[in-house]
Amino acid sequence: MASKKLLDMLNDAIARELQVSIQYMWQHVQWSGVKGFAVQEELKKIAITEMKHAEAIAERLFYLGGIPTTKPTEIVVGKTLKEMIQRNVKDEENAISLYKEIIAQARSEKDETTAFLFEGILKDEEEHHDTFTTLLEDL
Repeated sequence: MASKKLLDMLNDAIARELQVSIQYMWQHVQWSGVKGFAVQEELKKIAITEMKHAEAIAERLFYLGGIPTTKPTEIVVGKTLKEMIQRNVKDEENAISLYKEIIAQARSEKDETTAFLFEGILKDEEEHHDTFTTLLEDL
């Protein structure tokens, strides 16, 4: 049985994944202009990946006896492309930090399945962070 701490961490991860999936999708919908054109499809693709993460984490949390949250953390779309991407970099950095903590917590509880799940998600988040930091260099 998973600890309350691990279940709470998984719910934090779900809330974050819900937040960025909505945030990135709204950025995709609202952004226009020449620079935004190249970014729009990438934002949409990443938003969908984040929603899939939320689903996978929710399934794991439910299996472990928790109830997945339906509330995202604060969504900040931003007004300019630079603002949006700066915020996204910060959100990805927060995710990377949280997911490393979740992996360590899961391992400390001998929960290799949760650790393995988050190792895969962490790889995606690091790729998203790389995408956003690269985009930021061009803005």
